[in-house]
Amino acid sequence: MSQPTDITRSGPGKGALWLSLASLTYLFVSYKLVGFKTDQLVLLALINGLYYASEPSRKFIIGFSIFVVYWIVFDYMKAFPNYRYTTVHIESLYNLEKQLFGIRDGAALLTPNEYWLRHRTNSLALATGLFYLTWVPIPLLFAAYLFVRNRAQFFPFALTFVLVNLLGFVVYYLYPAAPPWYVQLHGFVFHANTPGNTAGLAQFDQLTGLSVFNAIYAKSSNVFAAMPSLHSSYPVIVLYYGLKNRLGAINVGFAVIMVGVWFSAVYTSHHYLLDVLAGVACALTGIVLFGLLLKTNWLQNFIRRLTKLTA
Repeated sequence: MSQPTDITRSGPGKGALWLSLASLTYLFVSYKLVGFKTDQLVLLALINGLYYASEPSRKFIIGFSIFVVYWIVFDYMKAFPNYRYTTVHIESLYNLEKQLFGIRDGAALLTPNEYWLRHRTNSLALATGLFYLTWVPIPLLFAAYLFVRNRAQFFPFALTFVLVNLLGFVVYYLYPAAPPWYVQLHGFVFHANTPGNTAGLAQFDQLTGLSVFNAIYAKSSNVFAAMPSLHSSYPVIVLYYGLKNRLGAINVGFAVIMVGVWFSAVYTSHHYLLDVLAGVACALTGIVLFGLLLKTNWLQNFIRRLTKLTA
């Protein structure tokens, strides 16, 4: 009797039908929720291109579909702004930051953001901009490394990444919070539909002649989602799995990037120190929670099936 064939080895097969249906559904739902954007076509072209190109690329995109789901959920948050559901914390968060971490500068007591706003330098602007650019590329590159070198660790890393994001999204809706740059520009008055802002990262764009951060923050899903700082969560997850995989000196680099991102978040006025600490706590909570879930049979079986599907 012939054995059933895997879709990744026998060609697109029935998976092509499901991918076509998913692609059309994504376009329809996206149009209804956030409107049509060329980014959506780019994403579908990338997914479909990799799926049909070859067996290895098909396995790759099936594995990375976990990150695609995260990106779609993040994008759809634009349709459901958190400030519609509860009060946005602006002045209370600012005052708590100053009370806990205030820095004396002359006669004034400043938040760390305000202190660095007074003491900016070109070298720090370049360094913090470079650190901030690692926000997404480093987790994705590390995921690609695990996919190639240690498939058994790839899926736990990817699922932990998504779990930490989901925990962060929940906090966004329970505790909408304005970033420091909002207070610098608008004070403590709430303005719905405030567009994203490059804040301190604008200096990086000016010094380099690029508009990389201007392009990124023009597409911001929600200005009032500063707490927790998921920018600060991601390098924690990467370092944790780097240590699990005993990557040696590479982990030193991960640790430097982690601290650099934390400092950059505050230096550029995108996050309070409280946001950074909340991001670290969110990452640690997600890591521990996933560790507990990993002891359940259903998650073990799910990861086993995914690993087999992309083997």
